[in-house]
Amino acid sequence: MLAKMMDRPLLISSLIAHAARWHGDQEIVTRTIDGPNHRYTWAEAEIRAKKFAQALQRLGVQQGERIGTLAWNTNRHVEAYYGIAGMGAVTHTINPRLFPEQLEYVVNHAEDTYLVIDTTFVDLVANLLPHAPKVKGVIVFAARDAMPDISRLRNPICYEDLIDGETGAMDWPVFDDNSAAALCYTSGTTGNPKGALYGHKSTIIHTLCEIAPDCMNLSARDAVMPVVPMFHVNAWGIPYATAAVGTKLVLPGRHLDGKSIYDLLTSEKVTFTAAVPTIWMMLLAHMNEIGGRLDDLDRVVIGGSACPRAMMEAFQNDYGVQVLHAWGMTEMSPLGTLNTPKAKHLDLPDVAKVDLQQSAGRPLFGVDMKIVDEEGRTLPNDGVATGELKVTGPWIIADYFNLDQKAAAHAEDGWFSTGDVCAIDPDGYIWITDRLKDVIKSGGEWISSIDLENIAVGHPKVAEAAAIGMPHPKWDERPLLVVVKTAKGQDLTKDEVLAYLDGKIAKWWTPDDVVFVEDLPHTATGKLSKLQLRERFKDYVLPTAS
Repeated sequence: MLAKMMDRPLLISSLIAHAARWHGDQEIVTRTIDGPNHRYTWAEAEIRAKKFAQALQRLGVQQGERIGTLAWNTNRHVEAYYGIAGMGAVTHTINPRLFPEQLEYVVNHAEDTYLVIDTTFVDLVANLLPHAPKVKGVIVFAARDAMPDISRLRNPICYEDLIDGETGAMDWPVFDDNSAAALCYTSGTTGNPKGALYGHKSTIIHTLCEIAPDCMNLSARDAVMPVVPMFHVNAWGIPYATAAVGTKLVLPGRHLDGKSIYDLLTSEKVTFTAAVPTIWMMLLAHMNEIGGRLDDLDRVVIGGSACPRAMMEAFQNDYGVQVLHAWGMTEMSPLGTLNTPKAKHLDLPDVAKVDLQQSAGRPLFGVDMKIVDEEGRTLPNDGVATGELKVTGPWIIADYFNLDQKAAAHAEDGWFSTGDVCAIDPDGYIWITDRLKDVIKSGGEWISSIDLENIAVGHPKVAEAAAIGMPHPKWDERPLLVVVKTAKGQDLTKDEVLAYLDGKIAKWWTPDDVVFVEDLPHTATGKLSKLQLRERFKDYVLPTAS
C-alpha cells in the first residue's frame, strides 16, 4: 500500500523561493570585491537568480550542462548558485587556488560550457582558456562601468548586462529531484582531483539536517556569515541552509584577513560563522592586538582540519563563543559529524567538556559510520579500538563523477572509505587520530600526527606546527615536528618545544627532532599539505637515525 501524500520534488530552487516568499525582507549583505558593502533582500536575490536562469536558457544552456564558477562569497555568486541549479544545469564551483594544471583538468573533465567569474580571476581564466576548448564564453560578475580588461577572454559577457535583458517573471522549472545540481572536486593532494556530483534531493536532505538543533541550529533569528569559501564544498552547504530558514546572510567577498572578518562580524552583528582553523588564527591574533570583543557572535563552526584546543579555549573562555567542531568530506556534501553535547554531558566540569569537544562530533541523522581493521572486520565502538572510518548515507557519493575507471573508493559495497583513522566511543563521538597516509608508524604502534600538532600549537610562541614520520633504522618511523614561530616568539628553541610537550603526550611520542621553518605548505582548501612537506624533507635525516 502506498501513502496518500503529495509528490513534490525536492529541488534547490524551492529554498530561495521559500526565503523570498516568507523572509523576503531579510537582508543579504556583501563586502564587495573593491567597494562598499552591498545590501539587498532575499526577495531581490530570487528575482535576479531567475533573471540569470532565463539568460542561461537564452544562451542555449541545457539541463545537465556544467557551468563553472570562479568567485568569492558574494550576492552574485549566491544568485548563480540558484540560477544555474534552478534551471536544471549544474553549478560547478571551482577552487581558484588549485594549481594551473589542476584548474585545466577540472574545467575540461567537467566539460564546462561557460565560466562565471569575479573580476579578480580574469587573468587566471585568460591563461586557462587556451587549454579549455569546450568553454563557449566567460560571464564576468560586474556592471558595465566596472568591467576590467576582457580582451583576452573568449566571448566575454557582462553579468549585469546579461541579466538586465530578462524580466525574472518565471516559475522555477520542475524536474526529477535526482537530477544533478552541483559539482565539487577534491583538492587533488594525490593524483588528479576527483568530482563529487550532488543531486537536488541529496542537497535538500543535507540542508534539513544542517539546520537542526544538534547540528548548526540555524533559524530566522540568526545573522550568518560563511567565511568558508563558496568554492569549498559549497561553503559547507550554508548558502542553502540560510535560505531554508531565512537568516540574514553576510558575505565577506575576498576579504578574509583578521581585521576584515572582525569588522564584518561586529558591524553586522553576526551570530553564527564557519571556517577552517587558519582563518580563526588570524581573527584571534587581530582581536588580541586590538583588545576586540565578540558581543553578538554566539557560535562558530570549525572544520576542514582539527581545531587546536588552545583555539577552542580562546573562543569560549576569552570571548564567550561556543565552538562547534565539525568533520566531513567533499564526498559527503560535506557534513558527517558535528560536536554538540548530549544531556548527560551538560553537568561535566569545564575541562571535561572541552575534552569532549576535541572529538570531531557524532553522526548526523542520515549518516551511518563504522570503523574497520586492515582485514575489513568491523571494530567495536568502545572509544579504544581504532580503524579506518567508513560512511554511508543519502548525501554521500556512490561513485566519483565521470571517471574512466573504478575509483576504488568503495572497498565494500554501499560504504565509502574515508581514509581517516579514528575511534568511535559508545556515545557515537568520533576521535580522528590521522589520515591513513599520514599516521606515524613507530615500532609497530601508531602516533597521531594530529594530536602532536594540536598540542604543539598550544605553546604561545608556536603559530603553526606539522608532524610527519621520518625513516628510522630501528623504529621504522619516528616523528619530526616542523614549527612556524609567532612574530613575538622568534627566540623559541627546540628544547622549549620538547619541554612543553613533556607530560602532555606519551614519552615515546616525543619527536626525535624539532625544525623551525618560515611557513608550512597548504592545500588549495587551506589544509596542511603533508605530501608537500614530506617532499620538502625527503633528504632530511633524523639525528637519532644516524
